[in-house]
Amino acid sequence: MDFKTLKTFQMIVKYGSFNRAAREMNYAQSTVTMQIQKLESDLGVQLIERGKKFRLTEAGRLFHEQSLQIVKNMEQLQTNMSDLQLGEAGNIRLGVTEPTASHRLPGVLKRFLSRFPKIRISVDVANTPTLSDRLLRGDIDFALCSAPDPGTDFYFEPLFKEEFAVLMPESHPLAQKAAIEPDDIRGNRLLITSATCPYRRKLEMVLKESGNIPVDTMEIGSMTALKYYVESGLGIALLPLIVLNPVPAGTTVRTMSGSSLIDMTFGILCKTSDYPLNLASSKLYQYLKQELL
Repeated sequence: MDFKTLKTFQMIVKYGSFNRAAREMNYAQSTVTMQIQKLESDLGVQLIERGKKFRLTEAGRLFHEQSLQIVKNMEQLQTNMSDLQLGEAGNIRLGVTEPTASHRLPGVLKRFLSRFPKIRISVDVANTPTLSDRLLRGDIDFALCSAPDPGTDFYFEPLFKEEFAVLMPESHPLAQKAAIEPDDIRGNRLLITSATCPYRRKLEMVLKESGNIPVDTMEIGSMTALKYYVESGLGIALLPLIVLNPVPAGTTVRTMSGSSLIDMTFGILCKTSDYPLNLASSKLYQYLKQELL
């Protein structure tokens, strides 16, 4: 017994006719007849009474009832496999860093999933080093993050620049300046992210090159939480502009001289051996490029 034969039987029952079933399935009537004869032979029972009027035997009625769901499941399975081959179904494990995870990705994923409702996406939020490790372990398929360290076995495609600005309380002495110089940071408490954060490493590198390493720092483990610590008057912070809309109450934003040196490049990261991505992951990859470039 095979799926085609089951489907033929269901069509005969649906239309009450061998001839009509043959026409609907684009078969010769002799093919339909042979399929049913073989099915009855395989089962060892007669399914359809022979005569001018179409009628199922008791075994035929039972077989019809219990095979109906099998045919529906097989048809759905065929559709799912076809969608999978076209990249319109499947599961994607996406890694992403902040602030993109909170401020860019939700709207992008909503639009993507409205176009590809059969694709399922899980989002893993972490910093770039952590996401790189998870890529190597195979825990995620690809990531949206900053560039990896040089010499690593990754493919990275830049998509956009994350622009930074200085956030401070409105009452802060530096609020009187139109733009902040690296020299201005030295005498003020600077709120920074954790040591493994690429934002912090880039900031420290730029400040070190200018000879303005801040003495007074306070480490805050979350990039998205930094603005609330500034709002509480605990210090100043360099933050992505995207998280400063709206600006927290009682704070103000200033550009930083040479801020282009601090701005960070973000893009799509995957293992070199996995590029180009395939199936559903490729659909999302292309969509992210279209939306974020």
